[in-house]
Amino acid sequence: MNPHGNYINNTFDLNQVGDIPLARITTHKIRLMKEKGKKIVMLTAYDAPTANILSECGVDMILVGDSVGNSLLGYESTIPVTLEDVIHHCAAVSRAKPNSFIVGDMPFMSYKVSTEQALENCGKMLQKGGAEAVKIEGGTARVVEIVKSVVDAGIPVMGHIGLTPQSIYELGGYRVQGRTKETTESLVSQAVALEKAGAFSIVIELVPSLTAKMVTESIDIPTIGIGAGPHCDGQVLVIWDMLGLFEEFNPKFLKKYANIRQVIKDAVNEYSKEVRNGEFPDPKHSFEMSEEESGRLYGRNKPNEK
Repeated sequence: MNPHGNYINNTFDLNQVGDIPLARITTHKIRLMKEKGKKIVMLTAYDAPTANILSECGVDMILVGDSVGNSLLGYESTIPVTLEDVIHHCAAVSRAKPNSFIVGDMPFMSYKVSTEQALENCGKMLQKGGAEAVKIEGGTARVVEIVKSVVDAGIPVMGHIGLTPQSIYELGGYRVQGRTKETTESLVSQAVALEKAGAFSIVIELVPSLTAKMVTESIDIPTIGIGAGPHCDGQVLVIWDMLGLFEEFNPKFLKKYANIRQVIKDAVNEYSKEVRNGEFPDPKHSFEMSEEESGRLYGRNKPNEK
């Protein structure tokens, strides 16, 4: 049995390992996708119905991001999001049993206090949240050390460099990173260090296309871009952003594939109009008693008799 899959007519089947079909995406498949030049599709999800849809559409990875804070919880940044918040939403996603690979985002201050804290909290993300990997922001020597410890404990880690939203106060806001030779070289060094620490992939956020290209070509593990141009091995967007739920959120890197906000508004307005006009619910959407039972209830043979 070939442990790396089947070669048939010089093609490679990512859904087959030897004679065993694999429906679910794994870290092994994610690595092979870069090796074979197959682009990786990643989106966020925070609930079971959305996770089910993404799985049916063949999305490779689902990120249960700390972006839940901006998308669903009403926060202005990801900073207030807690470990319990992400675990709660990750568990909902995992209960959908998607074929997509589930990555749980480690939120602000859930892994930097100590290696022991990181190991405990990353373990909770898998045990309680049902994640299959965790995402850890940053590429400093301290973060790289933590990533190595978490990987050594048997927990797959996705890195995250470039703009790291949990560090927006340090970075001076949501600004493009890696615009100079020096900062680009720094990001390349961070990516190489994260790969050596055992990360299976790295998110690159909000950097010039050339910077992302240099990072991607410098490592053997896949890169997943968001606002990082076309040269990454895959792409990720926040699901509600690409569906157009937020009218005023229009960063340059975001392409809106639908206007779900308008769809929802149209439906709510139509519902409100029908309720106010007494048009809903109509007989088609109501339940009735049999004539015999309604007659017994009113003490008459027919409920409409006078």
